[in-house]
Amino acid sequence: MGIDDTQLQKILSELDYVPADDLKKAQATVKADNISLYDALLKNDLMSDQDLGKAVAYSLQLPFADLSQSNITEEVLKLVPETVATKYKIITFAYGPDKVLKIATANHTLVDVFEMLAKKTGAGTYRVFFATDRGIEDALRLYRKDLSVAFENLLATNTGKAGAEVPVAKVVDTLIEYAYVSKASDMHIEPTRAKSLVRFRIDGVLHDMVDLPRALHDQVITRIKVMSRLRTDEHFSAQDGRMRVNLSEESIDVRVSVVPVMAGEKVVLRLLASHNRQYGLTDLGMQPNDLAKVKNGFTRPHGMVLSTGPTGSGKTTSMYAILKILNTREKNIATIEDPVEYEVEGINQIQANPKTNLTFAAGLRSLLRQDPDIMYVGEIRDEETADIAINSALTGHLVLSTMHTNDAATALPRLIDMKIEPFLVASTVNVIVAQRLVRKICDRCKVSFELTRDKTGWKGADEKTLAILTNVNDRLITKYFGTSGSMRTYRGKGCPVCHQTGYRGRVGIFEVLEVDPVIQQLIVSKASSEAITKQAMANGMTSMMDDGFAKVQQGLTTIEEVVRVTRE
Repeated sequence: MGIDDTQLQKILSELDYVPADDLKKAQATVKADNISLYDALLKNDLMSDQDLGKAVAYSLQLPFADLSQSNITEEVLKLVPETVATKYKIITFAYGPDKVLKIATANHTLVDVFEMLAKKTGAGTYRVFFATDRGIEDALRLYRKDLSVAFENLLATNTGKAGAEVPVAKVVDTLIEYAYVSKASDMHIEPTRAKSLVRFRIDGVLHDMVDLPRALHDQVITRIKVMSRLRTDEHFSAQDGRMRVNLSEESIDVRVSVVPVMAGEKVVLRLLASHNRQYGLTDLGMQPNDLAKVKNGFTRPHGMVLSTGPTGSGKTTSMYAILKILNTREKNIATIEDPVEYEVEGINQIQANPKTNLTFAAGLRSLLRQDPDIMYVGEIRDEETADIAINSALTGHLVLSTMHTNDAATALPRLIDMKIEPFLVASTVNVIVAQRLVRKICDRCKVSFELTRDKTGWKGADEKTLAILTNVNDRLITKYFGTSGSMRTYRGKGCPVCHQTGYRGRVGIFEVLEVDPVIQQLIVSKASSEAITKQAMANGMTSMMDDGFAKVQQGLTTIEEVVRVTRE
C-alpha cells in the first residue's frame, strides 16, 4: 500500500476521518487477525476503499486516481506490457499531447521503474498518482483478450498437428479464468445440435460469450464432473457438486449443477469469488439515513434483522456485510445456510442437508444449544423455522435472516401468516431491509443527455425510455429533477469494457423499515402491508423507487434499470 499502519493511523487521526472508538475497533482486528490497519478498516466497514485511498494519497501528497472513473484506452493501457504492470502493480491511464505519462500505482517509491517507462514510451515526463490495490487489480483485467479470440488461439495451436488433441483441461481453466476476470457470478455451458454455447451472467444479465465446437461439449462436461467429483457415467439425472479452482489471483470455490436437456447435458457454474463478496455496507449503495437505521438494528443485543427481495437481489451479500462487522472474538456467531456460499473465518457455518434431516429448523434448534450470541438463518421458508427464529430473537439472541417478499412491509404479515403471534413479531423484528440490484452506468463510456417535456410529452430519448417516463409518478420527477420541464440523465454508449451494454457493475437500491412503537401497534392490530408502508413513509422511510431515482440523479444508473428491477 506504500504506507505503514503507524502512518495511516496518524493520517486518520489528524484528518478526523474515523472516530476514536472505531479506530480502536480496527486496531483490535489488526492484532486478532494479523492484518494491516488498512484491511481492518475495510473489514469492519469503517471506511470505503475510495475514501481510504484519498486519505493515503493526501498524506503522500499525490493526486488520487479513481481508475473506475477513468476512460483508459487500450493504446494507453498497453504502453506498459501486462507482465510489467502485473509485477509492479502500475497502470498507465492517460497520455496526451503534452507528452505527460500519467501512472497510477499503490507503491510510489518505484522511481526507477517510472523513469524507465517514461523513457521507453517516449514521454517527455511522467506524473505519479496514487491508486488503491483494489483499483489496480480491477484495471489489470483490461489486459485480457476477448474470450473468443483466446479460444481461437487455443484451438489453432492444436489444429493440423498429427494426433493432436484439444487440451480440454486448458479449455475449462480458460473459461473459469475469463468468467472470474469478467466478474461473472455464473457461467452456463449449453449444448445445441450444432455447437456448445458459453454464457456469462454479468451484473445479473446473461451474455453470449463464445461458441465452442459441439464435439468439445461432452469432453468439457466430463472434465468439470471430474473436478467436482461427480459421476462421469451418469448422463440422465441431475447432479450437484463443488470444486476449488486455483487462479493466479486467488483460490475460488465453484458450485456445479449438471442437468440433462434435449441436446445433451447442461452445466451451470456459480463462482464464489472474493470480489463478489468483498463489499461492506458502505459499498452497497445505502444512503446515510438508511445505513444509520440498519446499524441501529444490528447493534442491539437481541432481536431480528431481515433482508427481503427476490432471488439475485443481493440479500446474502448484505447479510454477510453485517456479519463481517459483527464478527469479533468476543462473539459466538453461527449460521445455518443452504448452501454455505462463502466461508468466513471466525464464524461457525452449517450446511443444511435435508437428506440427513439437517433442515433449517433442525439446524437452528441445534445452534441454540451452542451458546450463540448471533445467528444467521439463510432463509425463513416455513412455519417451524420462523417460530424458532422469532423465539431465539425474543430470548436474547440477535438473529439475521432473509425472506422472499416484494417489499419491506410485506415481510411482517408474511410472518403472521406463518402462525407467528403478532405481538411476537412486533417485539422481535428490529429492522427490515428490502432491496434490488440495478446495473451501474459504465464509467468508461458514460455520456449525459437532456430530456425535455412539453404539452405533448417527453422528448430527447428512445421510444422505450419515453414510454417508461410516461408511466413514472410525477412526484418522483419533481422531487429529483425539479419542475423546469427538463432533466439531465446519463447512459453508457457501450464499449469493450462493458461488453457494449453501457453498464458495468451493480449498486443496490433499498427501502429500510425501522420497527418503531407506531409500527409495532400496526403489527399487533394486524394492519395490512399497505397501511404499514404508508406509516413508514410518514416516518421518513425511502421507497426503493425513491432511492432508485436518487441514484439516477447522481448519474449512477438509468431510469430504465430502476423501473426494470422494481416492477418485475
